[in-house]
Amino acid sequence: VHAIGKMAASKGHVVLKAVKKITVQFCPFESNAKSTREFLTALGPEKVRSTNSNCEIVTEVKHDRSEPIVDVAFADGERLVMKGAHLTAREMLQAFQTKCSSKESQEDVKK
Repeated sequence: VHAIGKMAASKGHVVLKAVKKITVQFCPFESNAKSTREFLTALGPEKVRSTNSNCEIVTEVKHDRSEPIVDVAFADGERLVMKGAHLTAREMLQAFQTKCSSKESQEDVKK
């Protein structure tokens, strides 16, 4: 768990500024849910959550062998859906941070 937090920190901590809602869905009994659970853990620290107090983080724990999914809804209406069964937590965090950074850059350009 600490490795994920350090990993997020090493890339510049997770910033939720451009995010409206994150839905994390997984079946805890499936081995392919590990990276999705680790992604969720990276969103947990108060330092991360304080970057956008209006960002809703929803966890849906399923017991139906469903595929682990992270569904990110941005403030501008765009979505990023990541299927955790085929991605590592690092890959999901990188994709998430890249998308968030580009959203913040677009905001800065508009100002």
